[in-house]
Amino acid sequence: MQITPNARLILESRYLRKDADGHLLETPEQLLQRVAFAIAEAELYWGHADDVQRMAEAFFQLMNEKFFLPNSPTLMNAGTPLHQLSACYVLPVEDSMESIFNTLTLTALIQQSGGGTGFNFSHLRPEGSYVSSTGGTASGPIAFMQVFNAATEGIKQGGKRRGANMGILNIHHPDILHFITSKQDPQQLNNFNISVGITDDFFHALDAGSDFHLSYKTPHHTIQRSISATHLWKMLIHQSWATGDPGAIFLDTIHRFNPTPAIGHIEATNPCGEVPLLPYESCNLGSINLSRLLVKGTNNKLQLDEEKLRSVVHLSVRFLDNVIECNHYLHPALKQMAKGNRKIGLGVMGWAEMLIRLGIPYASQEAIHLAQKIMQLIRQEADLASEQLANQRGAFPFITQSIYAGRLRRHATVTSIAPTGTISLIAGTSSSIEPLFALAYKREHILNNQTLYEINSAVIEVLSQQTHFSKDMLDEIIATGSVQNIRQLPEAIRNLLKTSLEIDYCYHIAHQIAFQRFTDNAVSKTINMPSSATEADVEQAYRMAWQQGAKGITVFRYGSKAEQVLHAGLKKEDEISRVLESEVHDCKNSCQL
Repeated sequence: MQITPNARLILESRYLRKDADGHLLETPEQLLQRVAFAIAEAELYWGHADDVQRMAEAFFQLMNEKFFLPNSPTLMNAGTPLHQLSACYVLPVEDSMESIFNTLTLTALIQQSGGGTGFNFSHLRPEGSYVSSTGGTASGPIAFMQVFNAATEGIKQGGKRRGANMGILNIHHPDILHFITSKQDPQQLNNFNISVGITDDFFHALDAGSDFHLSYKTPHHTIQRSISATHLWKMLIHQSWATGDPGAIFLDTIHRFNPTPAIGHIEATNPCGEVPLLPYESCNLGSINLSRLLVKGTNNKLQLDEEKLRSVVHLSVRFLDNVIECNHYLHPALKQMAKGNRKIGLGVMGWAEMLIRLGIPYASQEAIHLAQKIMQLIRQEADLASEQLANQRGAFPFITQSIYAGRLRRHATVTSIAPTGTISLIAGTSSSIEPLFALAYKREHILNNQTLYEINSAVIEVLSQQTHFSKDMLDEIIATGSVQNIRQLPEAIRNLLKTSLEIDYCYHIAHQIAFQRFTDNAVSKTINMPSSATEADVEQAYRMAWQQGAKGITVFRYGSKAEQVLHAGLKKEDEISRVLESEVHDCKNSCQL
């Protein structure tokens, strides 16, 4: 497995097995062999020992050639005594101390083993409301979110990554204003992403300029309040603009695409929002590296290798199906739901890098059309793979309670677009469907507060072919992370290399919608905006996302958080890492600088 220095650092820090003294027990290749064999062992349920060996070799090659990588818990835990392989879970929080703290206990076990957790706190009665069993008053959802946050603070996920939570409160809840402002202080709920669960009737009230009714029904009475829909909306938009929280999930849109409506109503998602899940459901995620699927066509230009993509999809679906079978479940309810619906989420990474190599600007209709074409092909083949596995292994047990009743299908869902933050670093490509954040940037507050410096190899390839490329130009790109002020470069190249903050938010949303159209679950996508973006920009982004069929939205205005992970450009005092040095060295050699 050829990996970058940054990838090796990440693997050695979090993924490779170590002895009690912290000495490495395996290489990156041995990690992949461990994972491949552990996942292939599920073949024994339907085949023979020869099948295990054959599929182990196929899974190893799939990962070793960086065509596909599964979510982090699978890489960390497969083939170890822990063997908890799922990325994310949604857990119920009902209005009783027993439910709250039973869920908190399971949350701790999940996060200790490397999983993330999502919750909807709307079932908890509002702050100050009467509690008949004690004669006292309720603490409210925010107080209990703080309890969950404190627990997460004390738990590192398996000692390898910090716990991640999604906290949702529905817009009808009487404590919604408190929830919207709950992260004004960056030290509060710092282990939570938070989102408001918005329903269509709120937008109708907003458009009508009317009051919106907040309500919560207790066993003894109903708590009701009214508030101007416009005031509520402006508070949400302001906080999103000011701090990046809360985001929004669109509950009615999610409900319309719920594959198992007879089982229950989906109220929550995993921490990054790409998987809406029922209580106790989990999802096993994996991503195809699109940047590895380019070949030279008859005109000697790069193009998508569709046949290779088809084969990668089929093998990846089989891999993820095996994960469900050999996973270790930390609670019987988790096992029942995982094996009952067998939800998987196959997504992509390397999208921006693929576009750069194809010479297609991210901010273009050509990119949007290609996104739809590729994701349609992926879902088509994933559906086919699911049907073929159902013929061999049987349909998912809860299929009679699903929209697929009467059909043969192995999984309730097959596609999801995850953020791929760490696995894209391991694969050495751009993350998920995001544009490049910057051409050169530093990634802070990871790996025990280390800093990594990065420059994308596709950018170097493009720049090295330019006539006027020089050492001074390279130094400016490293310093600013951008080429937009370098007039010696052709306008087409500057458009091709536009970065996240240089791309109009409308194109960010257009990419999210394009992928969502052919995604069963949801799309994790950050709508990046420059620091100069206005509240009106954020408002328009929220409206566009809802109107065009997104299942949620997260907006991040550059600099709106006191502590952010990605910073564009590298200052002279920054210590340039090995990965940046090697990329620059290769570029200088190719350009004879």
